[in-house]
Amino acid sequence: MPAEPTSTEPTPAELRRHIAALPLIDHHVHASLASPVTRGRFETLITESDRPIPAGVTQFDSQIGFAIRRHCAPLLGLPPHASADAYWAARSERTPEELSDLFLAAAGVSDWLLDTGFKSDELLSPDTLAERLPARFSEIVRLETVLEGIAPTSGAARLADDFRTALADATASAVGLKSIIAYRYGFDFAPARPSAQEVERAAGAWLRELEAGAPVRVSDPVLLRMALWTGVDTGLPLQLHAGYGDPDLDLRRCDPLLLMPWLKEIEGTGTDVVLLHCYPFQRNAGFLAQVFPHVYFDVGLGVNYTGAASTAVVAESLELAPFTKVLYSSDAWGPPELHLLGSVLWRRGMSRALGGWVEEGEWSEADAVRVATMIGRTNAQRLYGLPHA
Repeated sequence: MPAEPTSTEPTPAELRRHIAALPLIDHHVHASLASPVTRGRFETLITESDRPIPAGVTQFDSQIGFAIRRHCAPLLGLPPHASADAYWAARSERTPEELSDLFLAAAGVSDWLLDTGFKSDELLSPDTLAERLPARFSEIVRLETVLEGIAPTSGAARLADDFRTALADATASAVGLKSIIAYRYGFDFAPARPSAQEVERAAGAWLRELEAGAPVRVSDPVLLRMALWTGVDTGLPLQLHAGYGDPDLDLRRCDPLLLMPWLKEIEGTGTDVVLLHCYPFQRNAGFLAQVFPHVYFDVGLGVNYTGAASTAVVAESLELAPFTKVLYSSDAWGPPELHLLGSVLWRRGMSRALGGWVEEGEWSEADAVRVATMIGRTNAQRLYGLPHA
């Protein structure tokens, strides 16, 4: 038998301490609630369902509900696994600002990249958060929100040009873009850039609907493709929601593998694509990140909602993709508990996956530390051009 190798490297326990102390970059997140909510409203915010909660049922009886009671209760002075009633009573004693300060600070995040395009009027402003927390805040601009903002005052022939101008203004200080084409249509769209004639026809039909009183919501695949391609033209990293979300999307059409024709179309433009969340298609996203140099991904939303089972999701994100292509995010929106849980559960998942490989002798401790730092921090710094200090 060969001699056992000797090593002066740190132990897995030191790896766990490194991951626990690592200042994370949450590269896709929203702000926290600005106003108090009822328990009923809170419970609707810890599920992706948009349907009423059945009588006699509580969303605390879910993986995310158990995770809140386990990991958030101690910050409110309660024991882990405190009852849902005790948790709610303790939580209700604090203001939204106090809860945000408490949970966001405990997440150990140095940089929050905020998607400001979804119900921002219900959330604390980026300026308010920046005043209250010792962290940096940068903006991710949502393409569809910008397009919907200019549509009522535009015209069919000039909609594309008006959108390009508005997007340039909106991204003057932004670090990235996001699209929700997965929600509005799906990933099985025609990959080519639409022609000016196609855009004008689609814009005319949409604007006539708006004039007739329809809500300002872009869902035409031609206009969504126009927005995507205009985003590509900016050169900014382009985030795409993929996989799991609320019933507004058709999960069958949100498999990132459906994006392969479009990913090939934009290859060579210099624009990077970031697939967000991806659950339950995280392995498919890992494949895309392996074969396409311009594709990155995370498992953000899936981590919070799988709670105690999220260790497996995090481990699966480490199977195929180069470790330089994987990122951390929480996708927290609203309850600040979600900002903390994303961090806590990701750190736990990484510690268990990497620590296990170190203990088995498959990885060195130094490599495990380096990979954790890349995924939690330095990959995002490189991709979004963030400060390294």
